[in-house]
Amino acid sequence: MSVRNTVKLPIEALTPYLFTLPEAGQILDIHALFGNQQSVELEVGFGKGAFLVEVSPAHPERNYIGIEIDKGLQLYVANRIAKRKWPNVKVASGDAGRLLAQHLAPNSLAAIHVYFPDPWWKKKHRKRRVFNEDFALHAARVIQPGGHLYLATDVAEYYQVMLTILAARPEFVPIHIGREEQIVDLNQPSTNFEKKARREGRPVWRATFQKK
Repeated sequence: MSVRNTVKLPIEALTPYLFTLPEAGQILDIHALFGNQQSVELEVGFGKGAFLVEVSPAHPERNYIGIEIDKGLQLYVANRIAKRKWPNVKVASGDAGRLLAQHLAPNSLAAIHVYFPDPWWKKKHRKRRVFNEDFALHAARVIQPGGHLYLATDVAEYYQVMLTILAARPEFVPIHIGREEQIVDLNQPSTNFEKKARREGRPVWRATFQKK
């Protein structure tokens, strides 16, 4: 079934869990968005929301924002969150590159999560990959000192590209880099893509970087 056909709550019920990107050049006040001063983490490309749905109740002391290019997925995930009435998650539909470059203040995020980004397999399409030099530049600007950048993919080539890009950014220190083949706990907070990869026995390439 298409996720576009699974939104059952009225839009009024979803509104508290939605946000829109500001006008060009305007800064998003993420603390005003939640009405508190809790730390804020961003997931880029949340898909069907598996990570956000699992991690938000586990860490009510943190706020989570997610951005996904697909409007249907935004509404689908907002519906999942609204049914549970978790106040520490809000999701947007839009371009993650624009959010990072234009709408987030310096040192405003405790962490950025980038899990299983679209690899855009064809060489001519690789310019569409979300993780590039500009992404790393702006991630370094918006993550707080001591904050983290979390990456995961099942595409070894893309993983190496991300590591190469981050190696050129002196703001980031690698904390963990490596291949994870063993299924430790399929119930841990993870994306649908990760759960599928692990069920099928495919290696997951994961990295954690800390902002100096």
